[in-house]
Amino acid sequence: MANASGFVSPSVPSLRQRFQPSIGFYRSGFCFPGKISIGVFCSSTIEGAEKLSPSQSRVPRIASKGCKLVGCGSAVPSLQISNDDLAKVVETSDEWISVRTGIRNRRVLSGKDSMTALAVEAAKRALEMAEVDPDEVDLVLMCTSTPEDLFGSAPQIQKELGCKKNPLAYDITAACSGFLLGLVSAACHIRGGGFHNVLVIGADALSRYVDWTDRGTCILFGDAAGAVLVQACDSEQDGLFAFDLHSDGDGQRHLHASMKNDETDSALGSNGSVLGVPQGRSSYSCIQMNGKEVFRFAVRCVPQSIESALQKAGLSGSNIDWLLLHQANQRIIDAVATRLEVPPERVISNLAQYGNTSAASIPLALDEAVRNGKVQSGHTIATAGFGAGLTWGSAIVRWG
Repeated sequence: MANASGFVSPSVPSLRQRFQPSIGFYRSGFCFPGKISIGVFCSSTIEGAEKLSPSQSRVPRIASKGCKLVGCGSAVPSLQISNDDLAKVVETSDEWISVRTGIRNRRVLSGKDSMTALAVEAAKRALEMAEVDPDEVDLVLMCTSTPEDLFGSAPQIQKELGCKKNPLAYDITAACSGFLLGLVSAACHIRGGGFHNVLVIGADALSRYVDWTDRGTCILFGDAAGAVLVQACDSEQDGLFAFDLHSDGDGQRHLHASMKNDETDSALGSNGSVLGVPQGRSSYSCIQMNGKEVFRFAVRCVPQSIESALQKAGLSGSNIDWLLLHQANQRIIDAVATRLEVPPERVISNLAQYGNTSAASIPLALDEAVRNGKVQSGHTIATAGFGAGLTWGSAIVRWG
């Protein structure tokens, strides 16, 4: 039967009868509090199975592998907008913004810049650090809520990277929790699907959905991309110890950018009227946020999630080297760190220079911390994402 890790327990008689596999056991980083999670791996001798790629395989693979984070990269637009720049547009000031949010600058797409190009650049840097060729990538997960195509951006990234073997590529939409969900999804694909190199990209361009006359939201968001290469490894080297994921659709009213229909003249290019369907272009509204409610949600739910993940991993706050949260608001980061009793010197934050970059914020901050020598191989990181949906979650990972 399946346990909470999504893996299979030793009681799998139907598989034994069908495939006559060789079976081994290992301790998984995914476990119930106070219990050891046992996974199973099987190797069958079905003729022809070895010729199939992970995405083609018809034989269910039962997890035998761990996964580890081996490369990271990031990219930001060239245009920087400071708090003083915003003060020329809305009634605000550098002091007002920085005291309430911790943000002083943000990067914004302009001209011919594109989010897809940023994602490709971040991905290339992650592959370079990991010393992995694009043709060795067998899955691309694009975590974004602002794709540049209604049907998703991941396949275009796969194309621009030059992955000639046509690996699977798809988008994950979960706003500011997106990268964390991508990380967990990568682990599941590796452990349960036989994938080896999974590229997880977090990229968003929320500046395109900001009302630049609303000082409550325009001060917060920036654009960026970050990427991590997650690689299969032996279970003893496993670098994803535990995770905890949640959502609450009731909280959608506090943070959303909902669909709206703009009535336009047909001469301007409406999508026509068929069988009474109203004419007009569909689009999304600007970001609508109840800041106080989102703040309350974050400082309540995020520490609980991290504590749950730590408990599942059999660890405590004293065992982690770094706390890396979604970079939304410095007051949220400080409140969570205080709740978890993590000292400021062990908290990673680059919020001041980039603002809230949604799904990009965690890999962007991680990449900077790795490249400046702060995060080193073997360090344990407690990371958490939270945002629209509402969605939130955490993971305990080891770098390298």
